[in-house]
Amino acid sequence: MLVAVPRRSAADVADSRASAVEAAVDLASVEGLEGITIGRLAAELAMSKSGLIGRFGDKEAMQRAVLAAAVERFADAVWRPATRSDPGLPRLEAIVDSWIGHLRDGVFPGGCFVTTASVEYDARPGPLHDDVAAAVRRWLGVLEAEARRAREAGDLPADRDPADVAFELHSLASGGGVAGRLIGDAAALDRTRAAMRRAIGLPAGTSAVTSRATPRTAG
Repeated sequence: MLVAVPRRSAADVADSRASAVEAAVDLASVEGLEGITIGRLAAELAMSKSGLIGRFGDKEAMQRAVLAAAVERFADAVWRPATRSDPGLPRLEAIVDSWIGHLRDGVFPGGCFVTTASVEYDARPGPLHDDVAAAVRRWLGVLEAEARRAREAGDLPADRDPADVAFELHSLASGGGVAGRLIGDAAALDRTRAAMRRAIGLPAGTSAVTSRATPRTAG
């Protein structure tokens, strides 16, 4: 006699897919997106390959879903908390603090996911390269916009290029995270935070609030 097998609801399928993606984000932060295959993830989750294929379709679709989830995790840890601060210099300071915090706290087991993906796909054309590049451009755009607001408020010198500020912050965070893990520099994140604060015009011992009390001039 055939026994009817209850069909899983769309919500159940979505939840199981989300759980698989989150597990894959942690794995890919250590092994890279190219290291995340259907078979590798199925073994990690104790699932069948066919079950994973049913959730994603193919390896590339799975990798792109994992990258998108990693970007959201980064935004949850770094960007969204900073939006509680006023636009401009206070928000830039909050971004620096939450950015360093996410590296200290191990939001991704393998360090900054986007940095890892950037190195992995910088010379590898295709949809994943394009997705990584788009994510980096969006983040640089956010940083540049906040630096522009800070300059307009007089918190940065009038001749300070907001695009330079964005580039410096991104480069410092990427390099500092790698230095801490690759060469075991225990002070790397402290140095990185200090350098990022200097990039937005905040010397040691100052804050965006106290900085605004002191007028700035070009030069």
